[in-house]
Amino acid sequence: MNPAALLAPLFLAFELWQLVVSERYMGIKQIRVNADPRELPMKDWMATVWAGGLVTYCVWMFTLLLHPVGRAQGIVLIVATGVGYLLRSTCGLKWALVVLTFEGSVRIGMLVSFIAQSWRRLMM
Repeated sequence: MNPAALLAPLFLAFELWQLVVSERYMGIKQIRVNADPRELPMKDWMATVWAGGLVTYCVWMFTLLLHPVGRAQGIVLIVATGVGYLLRSTCGLKWALVVLTFEGSVRIGMLVSFIAQSWRRLMM
């Protein structure tokens, strides 16, 4: 079993939290009033947890490449994150939420797949 599988449920919760926070900061209400999410207030603890979570998540994704169980999911997670970042940096605010939602759904699917694959390997 891949030892990184123990952290997968934590990152699944982080992904879900990230979708909720991004909806709050880049959601339909913000688009209607044409608010720039970078100018909206964010509590210091939330910004710290979010930035730290993203760095830890990125390191964890690359550690998935070191073990055969979860390597495919790790590759898809890294590619989805990279492509999502490229698309978000080139599109406008209205499309950024769509890209974030699609990117998040791909990553959540890969995390669920990794957890299921690790569970099956553990039960063998």
